[in-house]
Amino acid sequence: MVVDPLPHHSSAVAPLLPVPQGAYVVPATVTTFGDRPAPFLSLIIPTYQEAANIAPLVQALTQLLDPVLPNDYELIVVDDNSPDHTWEHAQQVAAQFPVQVMRRIDERGLSTAVIRGWQAARGSVLGVIDADLQHPPETLIQLLSEIRRGADLSVASRHVIGGGVSDWSLARRILSRGAQMLGLVILPEVVSRVSDPMSGYFLVRRGAIADIPLSPVGYKILIEVLGRGQVRWIGECGYVFQERQEGDSKVSRQHYWDYLLHLWRLRWARWQGGRLLRFGTVGFSGVFVDMAVFYLLRGVLGWGLTRSAVLSAEVAIINNFLWNDRWTFGDISRRQTRRRQMIKRFLKFNVVCLLGLLLNVTIINILFNGFGVNAYVAKLLAIAAVTLWNFWFNLKLSWRVTDKD
Repeated sequence: MVVDPLPHHSSAVAPLLPVPQGAYVVPATVTTFGDRPAPFLSLIIPTYQEAANIAPLVQALTQLLDPVLPNDYELIVVDDNSPDHTWEHAQQVAAQFPVQVMRRIDERGLSTAVIRGWQAARGSVLGVIDADLQHPPETLIQLLSEIRRGADLSVASRHVIGGGVSDWSLARRILSRGAQMLGLVILPEVVSRVSDPMSGYFLVRRGAIADIPLSPVGYKILIEVLGRGQVRWIGECGYVFQERQEGDSKVSRQHYWDYLLHLWRLRWARWQGGRLLRFGTVGFSGVFVDMAVFYLLRGVLGWGLTRSAVLSAEVAIINNFLWNDRWTFGDISRRQTRRRQMIKRFLKFNVVCLLGLLLNVTIINILFNGFGVNAYVAKLLAIAAVTLWNFWFNLKLSWRVTDKD
């Protein structure tokens, strides 16, 4: 799109938006200002060293959006304290266009900039577009059409009909496709949902990502949305990635390392890896509780072997349940606070652990008696298998993600 140069205005600049603090969580509800209703669309423009591009981009966007969303959209520029004072140029633009500006001083990174913008946004549909004019503004109308058709997520793709790249070198094409293929290997159930998971140009309904802790790395925010959001219907439309006209490319080797780290973090999260580590730690502590109580009952009080072993095991199970309920699965149990719900979790935990004990004995006997494996090695292998058993079945039975009894 060819736009007229932005007229120069020396009037008072618009105030800066405060930078949200704390966790990267997009709120489900937004604060309204007086009688002004929340807009339908909030489009975030993350910037760093984009002073020359911000005015023509904003003018192009407003010319497109004014006819289709009159007074029903907002543009939010989130600048990472650019040395070229991009945020000041954006403030001047805001004097005549529906633009708000946020200047981040203590944080860096495209993905986190987008989320901070979403946290301050008021729209029911949230979006992102690059500031360098490599994302054609015209495609935004197609993205809006997909949302209006019912999509939770609308993605601009270089790899569907109507999409492509302009003058990329062979090396750059190989790197881009290689990164996508790597994503398909590490995180296939996420990356395969769209044709262009590397896209940074999309719209998403607030409800699909609201109240979900986000943990992005680098600049591929779409993968974070796909990996953690509640996205069902995805629409795609083609666009041709344009060459930068002003400024320098921000892509560096570090971005590729960040991409790999991001993939791995999402893979770990989908494996419930953090929970598994906490569950294993609690289980390890239970061994010491079991042994200490067993010694007290058997060695100090002189109780019989079987009674001491059963009671010490049950005390360890109670210890493990309390720690898991508060720490490992605390985010779930805090949603299920009634006494009846806690008792049901405890009873299920007991049953799973008792079945795990039987499985432990069975595995040891099979390995030791059937395959001649060393008894201590067999015991370690059985502990590892039963830990996974206990974790998985407790996750699915004892601490189900539900608000019902």
